Amino acid sequence: MSFSDLFDSGFKKRNEDHFAAIVRVANSDGVITEKEKAFLDRLATRLDISELEYKQILIDYKSHPINPPTSYDMRLERLYDLARMVWVDDIEGPNQHWLLEKLCVGLGFNSNNVKYIADKALALAYEKVDLDTFIDGIKSMNE
Repeated sequence: MSFSDLFDSGFKKRNEDHFAAIVRVANSDGVITEKEKAFLDRLATRLDISELEYKQILIDYKSHPINPPTSYDMRLERLYDLARMVWVDDIEGPNQHWLLEKLCVGLGFNSNNVKYIADKALALAYEKVDLDTFIDGIKSMNE
């Protein structure tokens, strides 16, 4: 096995674990709605999750380890990716906001603040800012 094969398999496993964590968040209320399912379908495609892997993860998402971001900046990087995905997916109005709030809680943001964080993240995604501007915007939203 070559070095690049090791990197690819590690990257693939990380994507699967990340996807499983998002499935866990989507299923936190015991139901995956049609809109959440549509989002998961598109996310699986973007993360290169095969149909078989997708079905296995939906059935057994709890078997995947939760790899939470280890720092606030890493949490913001994941939020940046997810906010852009939610925005691009044209999930309209309250569903868009509600989904991002659930994902914010799953990323470890304080549940008392997720409404404000989701508002700001969606506004920045709408403006199509880069990662650094996004992080600065979220960090300075209380100033």
